[in-house]
Amino acid sequence: MKTVLITGTTSGIGYALSKCFAEMHYNLVLVSRDPDKLARQKKEFERYGVNIYTITKDLSHKGAALDVYNETKSKNLVIDILVNNAGFNESGLFAETSIKKELELLQVHVLALTEMTKYYLKDMIRQKDGQILNLGSTGSFAPFPLDAVYSASKAYVLSFSKAISSELKKTGVSVTTLCPGSTSSEFSVKAKIDNTLLFKAFVMTPDQVAKVAIRALKRRKRVAVVGIYNKMLVFSMKLLPYAIIARLSFLFLKRKND
Repeated sequence: MKTVLITGTTSGIGYALSKCFAEMHYNLVLVSRDPDKLARQKKEFERYGVNIYTITKDLSHKGAALDVYNETKSKNLVIDILVNNAGFNESGLFAETSIKKELELLQVHVLALTEMTKYYLKDMIRQKDGQILNLGSTGSFAPFPLDAVYSASKAYVLSFSKAISSELKKTGVSVTTLCPGSTSSEFSVKAKIDNTLLFKAFVMTPDQVAKVAIRALKRRKRVAVVGIYNKMLVFSMKLLPYAIIARLSFLFLKRKND
């Protein structure tokens, strides 16, 4: 029975992915910063008859990724699939947003993701088998005003993942970047963007996104953009002048009370 490690598992896409893998009878390593939610999730998923390990760790803290890796090694767990899902947003005018939250965002989206990939990738190469799923976004494809740091971090995820995917040919290891658009979850509420036009139209559910992710992993796709609307959006970004993309970003991400 194979084992999947998923970060940011207690809500949204991470939760939906965890459930999908449990239903497919994968053993789970669930990583989140909330011990109570982790305990409830473990109890819920035990009905699938799989082994479930929980690691309480806040990946916005330096050194947390190495702590997670060391804990799995101490338990002699072989990770067959790594899902770097943990993330959050700090949206608004860059001059007015919280630098503390933005640095934490970069720590999670860029540094922790890079570290987790580095540590487990080496083991997968030795095993000559393994898969890594990194969470990008439609924001990976263009700089978005009112989402400057978030979209920049997701651009890094896409660029980084595509590059190492090319390095891994003939190793038995694949890297997939999943690029969803707006998704109904706690993510948008916490970021205070749930009342924007972006999250009022063309919103997908975490379950829909998770199903696309599983299909992409099975096919070992390099990049998977989720949903017809988002595919059209990404394609249009390649054709439209950036000035138009920027205007659309203001339109879709402007809060109603701003």
